Amino acid sequence: MEDVFTKYESNVRSYCRKWPVEFVSAKGSLMMDKDGNFYIDFFDGAGALNYGHNNDYIKAKLIEYLESNGIVHSLDMHTKAKRELIKFFEKKILEPRGLEYKMMFPGPTGTNAVESALKLARKVTGRPNVWALMGAFHGMTQGSLSLTTESAARAGAGVPLNYVTHIPTDNYIPGFNSIAYMRQILKDDHSGIEKPAAIIIETVQAEGGINVLSNEFLQNLRALCDEFGILLIVDDIQVGCARTGNFFSFERAGIKPDMVVLSKSISGYGFPMSLLLMKPEIDVFKPGEHNGTFRGFQPAMVTAKAGLEFMLNNNIEAEVKRKEKLLAEYLEKEIRPLLRPGMDIRGLGLIWGIDFKNGKLSRKVLDECFKERLIVELAGRDDSVLKIMPALTINDDLLLDGVEIIKDQTVKVLRR
Repeated sequence: MEDVFTKYESNVRSYCRKWPVEFVSAKGSLMMDKDGNFYIDFFDGAGALNYGHNNDYIKAKLIEYLESNGIVHSLDMHTKAKRELIKFFEKKILEPRGLEYKMMFPGPTGTNAVESALKLARKVTGRPNVWALMGAFHGMTQGSLSLTTESAARAGAGVPLNYVTHIPTDNYIPGFNSIAYMRQILKDDHSGIEKPAAIIIETVQAEGGINVLSNEFLQNLRALCDEFGILLIVDDIQVGCARTGNFFSFERAGIKPDMVVLSKSISGYGFPMSLLLMKPEIDVFKPGEHNGTFRGFQPAMVTAKAGLEFMLNNNIEAEVKRKEKLLAEYLEKEIRPLLRPGMDIRGLGLIWGIDFKNGKLSRKVLDECFKERLIVELAGRDDSVLKIMPALTINDDLLLDGVEIIKDQTVKVLRR
């Protein structure tokens, strides 16, 4: 049979090279290929499917909306679906957390929201430079790519990626203090580095290798931004929407960013959607200053509200914290003893990584896991981190089945 993917699809394709089968259906945390084989999904649509594949509650709301001939495409016109989502988000997500933000619908993907955050930060402050952390991933369009540090991704730009300074994270080298370094730069009139409009962070660097920023770091960074008049942007595209055990990943530190970027699971169903949340006093955009044809995809707004309802009705935040203990205990007791010196396990909520410190080893484990019908991804420097990111709704047995596959394949690879 002709392989139409290889023959006609661009060489840019990536994930299909790691999992070279044709999938036809999915439910919950299981995916099925065309031959009827089932796979446990620890990839979760790169974090876009927090409530699982084809969630019944969300799907029912979507079908009901489509069958009513509800508006599908509207750019930024007023619609019932948008009004209901905004009201629900305000009353059920923001107000209980003491957060006051205006909402912007920038377009279908996370990078759209990051680009709009960069524009807004520069417009508000009048400063062009932005700081990001080493190990960051914020998107693949030119502005967001300038923030991203992965060399292979940056090489694809074909042009210089300017107006960003990358700051080492804590312990980038042993004993390094990132906050002290930033303060020294800002105070030193000979540092050669401009005061930024904003500092953008992921509280857990996902693609960077599951690097969890401490509560102390987040609190000190908020204080630093306040001290020097710098906007703080939290990119919650991958680790928001309850992934870390709270809806917003920064809640654990008790901070309030000036802007928050959401995408992936904010749509609830894997549909394209992104949000930029901003403090009201910095909403200085002029009408149409950032726009996009698909910023008004109404089915995503319907499923977004349904996803939030499902999350709250099923105590997903508490469930993530419960499953975190189950997963962390297994990783510590069953897998850490198998690792070689220097290798590590780290994570938070339901995003964890096993750092093999060697990209060839991690890829071998991934390949062996796939043979056993577990879909799991890599991240970090040299792709050395096996990234565990199941749906938040995965049942305990399936979660443990998945990590048992990882354990068995880790033994196989490391004992070769």
